[in-house]
Amino acid sequence: MALEALYSLIDKKKDEFIARLAKAVAIPSVSADVNLRPKVYEMADFVVDEFTKLGAKMEKRDIGSHEMDGQQVPLPPIVLGQYGNDPSKKTVLIYNHFDVQPASLSDGWSTDPFKLEVDSKDRMIARGVTDDKGPLIGWISAVQAYQECGMEFPVNLLMCFEGMEEYGSEGLDDLIRAEAQKYFAKADCVCISDTYWLGTKKPVLTYGLRGVSYFSITVEGPGADLHSGVFGGTVHEPMTDLIAVMGSLVKPNGEILIPGIMDQVAKLTPEEDSLYDTIDYEMSDLENAAGADISIYPDTKRTLQHRWRYPTLSLHGIEGAFSGSGAKTVIPAKVNGKFSIRTVPDMQPETVRELVQKHVEKVFSSLGTKNKLTFHALHAGAWWSSSPKHWHYDVGSRATERVFGVKPDFVREGGSIPVTVTFEHALNRNVLLLPMGRGDDGAHSINEKLDLDNFMKGIKLFCTYVHELSLEKQ
Repeated sequence: MALEALYSLIDKKKDEFIARLAKAVAIPSVSADVNLRPKVYEMADFVVDEFTKLGAKMEKRDIGSHEMDGQQVPLPPIVLGQYGNDPSKKTVLIYNHFDVQPASLSDGWSTDPFKLEVDSKDRMIARGVTDDKGPLIGWISAVQAYQECGMEFPVNLLMCFEGMEEYGSEGLDDLIRAEAQKYFAKADCVCISDTYWLGTKKPVLTYGLRGVSYFSITVEGPGADLHSGVFGGTVHEPMTDLIAVMGSLVKPNGEILIPGIMDQVAKLTPEEDSLYDTIDYEMSDLENAAGADISIYPDTKRTLQHRWRYPTLSLHGIEGAFSGSGAKTVIPAKVNGKFSIRTVPDMQPETVRELVQKHVEKVFSSLGTKNKLTFHALHAGAWWSSSPKHWHYDVGSRATERVFGVKPDFVREGGSIPVTVTFEHALNRNVLLLPMGRGDDGAHSINEKLDLDNFMKGIKLFCTYVHELSLEKQ
């Protein structure tokens, strides 16, 4: 069997594939750090070089510059690639990102975050190992495996890799729209590997993502920070006003208090409700991931529904307030609170913004304060939902079952990947989210990991996915 030969070769190449991943994570391609921006460019070159060695036609697209820390900084190039151009074959466009979140030992990492370590449980630990360098190296390894087995790659690959995913994906949407009928025109479908299993035991295919609308509210009054012993009780304090406004947004049980928000949410149908009955997930999975038993709901169905198909509002932080050690009796002159709403079908970003701003300004007005409020809508990424009954998901399901020996669960995700919506709308093609890592990988957290078993089987999954895609008659 051709696939069995591939699987055997992949197993034999384990050390080589791990070494390649180790080289990738050793490049601290942190897009949010201006001092490390050159490392993002270096990572782009690494990706180009690895695919070029395998015969792919790669190019780096300059997308200009942007302001960062008071200076104009070149944006990392978007890497485009093509491997194979046989008109008789299907063509899949794959997307990954090669930038990572910031990380340092001082954050609490148990090892150097940019040196891959394999622990006693066969977990590879490093920044970016699962988000998203593991899957990206997985695709390189899959192409290599076909070549070294002497097997023709069964489909054409189009590639789109970016280095700004962790910092807003600036420039990506414009490029996708501009190339939709050019570079990406031959794509029959899109495959993104930038999500994770729901838990730790069973593979999944993801067919929905929440969007995110991010806001900040600034309250300012005094000309400078004030002494609370001198001015406390005699002036309107910006922090007190801000806390009152932010406390009016959401209840401790997660209920959003902004009028009109829930009115936009699509009704839960019996068919959709039944999808949650067979998903392999336990409340202990949530507790383990959260590090404590702090769940709002006692059962998995309501927990998953409020993670995937209902909106949530989270308070993220306050700038300008005293946060150091010790005791400082200061009244801040200006404070800035940040919060976001994860949006779902059928919520519209502009309507959400209008409702939030109206509520914030109404509550602030009711305080009778002499301070000044400024409202900012910082970002609005749309939600995305596909159909698990699409032929492309059948392909993904067959490939997953072949590799893992079990049919995958079809799930949605609480997070956001805005490029998913852009690809689907601009190309008018189905997008499949095909995860490599597990739900406890800790992307963005300290000690981010990718289980060695998931990495190796993930490479086999990519090989099997393109094989199954080549057999699809749609």
